[in-house]
Amino acid sequence: MEDETLEFALLAWRDDGRWRTSQLPDDATTDIGVVLDALRAQQVDGGAIAMLSIDDQFFIIIRQIGAKMQMVLSDVMTALDYEIAAEVLELSDIDFPEEDDADEPAGDLNIFADLGLDAMELQMICDDDEMYPDEQLEVISRRIGFGDEFVELVEKL
Repeated sequence: MEDETLEFALLAWRDDGRWRTSQLPDDATTDIGVVLDALRAQQVDGGAIAMLSIDDQFFIIIRQIGAKMQMVLSDVMTALDYEIAAEVLELSDIDFPEEDDADEPAGDLNIFADLGLDAMELQMICDDDEMYPDEQLEVISRRIGFGDEFVELVEKL
């Protein structure tokens, strides 16, 4: 993609022991409600995961298992410029950042601890300034078990 940012939203879930992915509607990258509705509709054992790469600046991960919802925003400072990032902070009951705060992830960094990705490793992925958000999400998806499915879907975008 020349001169374009890679912006996407996808859904991942396990079905009969196998990971599945699907693209979420384009407006999911600007409307958190679209993402939450898709997660609620995908009620499977182990829950569903939404991954959003936004404007080559940050990513959002939301995981819903039953009534439990966990969220991660890769850079808290993006809430100053992006409404969807601010909504993640609000839904997660996290304080809004100040102009001089540090760039750091926000939310439940233990979101994938049960899948083998602990909070410290997720923090390191978020802190890696050498990777774009889509690359960070690929690393995360590989660590938790659906990297090939992730890459296959993103290449179709």
